[in-house]
Amino acid sequence: MRVVQARRVLPLWAAMLVGLVVLVVSLSFAISVGAISVPTKTVWGVLLHEAGLSSDEPTWSKGRVAIIWEIRFPRALLAVMVGAGLAIVGATLQAVTRNPLADPHLLGISAGGAFGAILALLHTGLFLGLLTVPVMAFLGALAATLTVLSVARWAGATSADRLVLTGVAVSFVIMAGANILIFLGDPKAAHTVVFWMLGGLGLAQWSYLIYPLAILLPCGTWLWLQAARLNAMTIGDETASSLGIAVARFRLGVFAAGALITGVMVAFSGMIGFVGLMVPHIVRFLVGGDYRRVVPLSAILGALFLLWADVVARTAMAPEDIPVGVVTGLLGGIFFILLLKRRVLRPVGGSSAKRCLKLAEHRRRRAAKE
Repeated sequence: MRVVQARRVLPLWAAMLVGLVVLVVSLSFAISVGAISVPTKTVWGVLLHEAGLSSDEPTWSKGRVAIIWEIRFPRALLAVMVGAGLAIVGATLQAVTRNPLADPHLLGISAGGAFGAILALLHTGLFLGLLTVPVMAFLGALAATLTVLSVARWAGATSADRLVLTGVAVSFVIMAGANILIFLGDPKAAHTVVFWMLGGLGLAQWSYLIYPLAILLPCGTWLWLQAARLNAMTIGDETASSLGIAVARFRLGVFAAGALITGVMVAFSGMIGFVGLMVPHIVRFLVGGDYRRVVPLSAILGALFLLWADVVARTAMAPEDIPVGVVTGLLGGIFFILLLKRRVLRPVGGSSAKRCLKLAEHRRRRAAKE
């Protein structure tokens, strides 16, 4: 009889520490490479000096400061936040729908965000200043989410698989509407919306970064704190209900948080697909299906994935930038095919999530007896 030993994984704190170290090293490399290469020593010198953490006399030119501090560093930070946000949303959507293909792009959330951003850029104008595009993108993403849920309920498509199919259908309708907005908009300004359609990080500025950060931290933290409920949702709605979870309300809350994160990320980076689809699968393959691990490590791996995708986008055809959405689609699609070939694509949930639920139920019963 063959005995299969459980795979040992690093403790969560150790895995996160390793991931953060790799992320810092990757940030340093991403800032140093480009059409004009900058030594790593100069990169750190500029960053520490501009952040007020070093009093050494600068030995670099103002041009180097502009390249590192004003262009590449904000772009790298935006890539980190967008990658982390999309990966978290993808992981949690896969849990509440119990579908390994659930993703903010496939469920129409990204399309709704792009629709709102295009509407603001070409038709309504920036009536709220810099907040106009993020607010309109969020409203579009939230409207798309509610539309998907409403259509699914109306059509009786309440199962996880049918919910994803509903999202795909609604996404096509929304993108058709977005194309109409582009067609009716100012032809001279219409070319700017290509950014939202293909995805890119070239508009990153320090004044913009506060918005995705202000959304990612509270929403991402809330989703992480829901790890026990997410574990229950991966087992099934009946199991989650038996544990006292209001399934419909909780699923709607996760969708709303996902729409908020996705809408703001789309507002500043355009439609970037595949991050939320593929990264959670890689994380579950590495550390199992316990969402106490999946959520934070998906954020770190998603940040790394998009950061390196942006490096490829900036350097593959330098000095021209390839849209990062094209790179993520190409790299992610190939990687996804390879995973399918090797049959290591991991389903949502799994034995680790079930063990967590059994332990939580045991503790609850013991507390009730006491």
